[in-house]
Amino acid sequence: HVQLMESGGGLVRPGESLRLSCEPTGGFFGVYAMGWYRQAPGKQRELVATITLTDIIQYGDFVKGRFSISRDDDMNTVHLQMNDLKPEDTAVYYCNFASSTGDSWGQGTQVTVSA
Repeated sequence: HVQLMESGGGLVRPGESLRLSCEPTGGFFGVYAMGWYRQAPGKQRELVATITLTDIIQYGDFVKGRFSISRDDDMNTVHLQMNDLKPEDTAVYYCNFASSTGDSWGQGTQVTVSA
């Protein structure tokens, strides 16, 4: 499995933006998709966005044009630009790399949106 390092979480006010990044610290062999999921207290983990190596993108229904996922081929990194954040976006955000040998998950980065 790939080891993943996330960065970019934090505390912001409603309407503000954050950019999350995730890079592998180990091998990248067999990875075919990268993405972000989130889990709020008392709720199940849900899809935020995924992107394949052929740039097929999927967003969770709640995104509604506010978030944008991208990847950097040179660094094998994936980014999530989050705009117009809302209090309901508060959650731990997890990076995920899907590969032929299974899924790898980051430790999670906290995003808190509060006035």
